[in-house]
Amino acid sequence: MDIAATWKAVFDKWPGSLARSGVLVTGFEEQIPFDGFMVSDTMLLLDRRNPDTAGARKVIVPLAQIAALKITDVVKAAPFEEMGFAGKLKQH
Repeated sequence: MDIAATWKAVFDKWPGSLARSGVLVTGFEEQIPFDGFMVSDTMLLLDRRNPDTAGARKVIVPLAQIAALKITDVVKAAPFEEMGFAGKLKQH
């Protein structure tokens, strides 16, 4: 399994109905809250919600170093189905 290609597909298929925000967890054990992103073949560019301790507002992460993606908004299943997920989620 090519983890970079898997994450690229997730970000390429990001539905328009889902806010382009969340928290990215990296293989470096860093959690990065973001409010926007751009994706290339091998990298993900994140727009941080707030600058980090060094003052950086943007961060570029190799797709292969993504460990998880946290969605912070309350979202129904439809946007995830657009991304290719199947099954049932608890309705809130």
